[in-house]
Amino acid sequence: MLPHSKTTLAVLGIGALVLAALPRFVSAYYVELGTYACIAAMLALSLQLLVGCTGLVSLGHAAFYGLAAYTVYLMTGDGPGRSILLTLPAAAAIAGLAAAVVGALSLRTRGFFFLMVTLAFGQMVFFLFHDTKLGGGTDGAFLARPVLALLGWELPLTRQQRPIAVYYVSLGLLIAMYLTLVLILRSLFGRVLEGIRVNEHRMRALGFHTYRYKLAAFVIAGMLAGVAGHMWTMHRGFVNPELIGWHRSAEALLMILLGGLGALHGPIIGAFAFTGLGEFSQLITERKLLVEGLVVLCVVLALPKGLSGIAWPRALRPLGGARDAPPAARAEARPHV
Repeated sequence: MLPHSKTTLAVLGIGALVLAALPRFVSAYYVELGTYACIAAMLALSLQLLVGCTGLVSLGHAAFYGLAAYTVYLMTGDGPGRSILLTLPAAAAIAGLAAAVVGALSLRTRGFFFLMVTLAFGQMVFFLFHDTKLGGGTDGAFLARPVLALLGWELPLTRQQRPIAVYYVSLGLLIAMYLTLVLILRSLFGRVLEGIRVNEHRMRALGFHTYRYKLAAFVIAGMLAGVAGHMWTMHRGFVNPELIGWHRSAEALLMILLGGLGALHGPIIGAFAFTGLGEFSQLITERKLLVEGLVVLCVVLALPKGLSGIAWPRALRPLGGARDAPPAARAEARPHV
């Protein structure tokens, strides 16, 4: 799932630089849109650890996203915004704790049953906030956004500067999350997860306690989703039960399919493409969902590997070259004598 060629690494690096320079060349509206895309990419990337890496498809992943957002709300209350150094670890910890409980029960099932159990847990959390006054009930609630502060000192930001600061925090966390998952996948833990996805029975026969590995992956994915949920509150300053709805998890799955299930950077590409598609759809028609559905359907049918699987033009291939391809690919490309 990791990029092998120098071309792909160069494109990912250029993409990160373009995103870093974006606020200097676009209006405040597109800075806000870019922040939303970064948060969506974090949610989809956290789900990729389960879907693409471990082979676990969950429809309750948004529960951890929403729980983290409500954690920030409950910590703040009616008071001023708290430091991100307090709210971010707390949100991730609560999301991880909830993932440990849900995962310990749901991972005792497999396949379709696992999908439905995660959906059931997600709906239980949804109705907890939807049918009670906790967190404002169905209408949601506003909250003081977390601030960039340390030991009583707060970074002074004007109203125009704050969206840019939130954008860079979101982008930095997205890059850090991606690099963390790269390290995980390169470790023995990541290799075991890949083996579980391919053949869990064989991994169990080799002596690995697959349930513990899957539970660890589930908890890590929940904590990463909690980071995304925290950034939602920092971006919007508002929480409501829609953050926990199953459709939020379904959107994350669509982003993974759109960007590419077999590449770690696929969810990032898919999230930005899905966000751009939604913006473009509103400009050409009132039936936004119809356009989004048709485009996603065409991409899934025409590009089985998603947008990340599009072949590079020959003019760009020398940047990577055959020597940067995986060993199996180099062996197949070598002429037989």
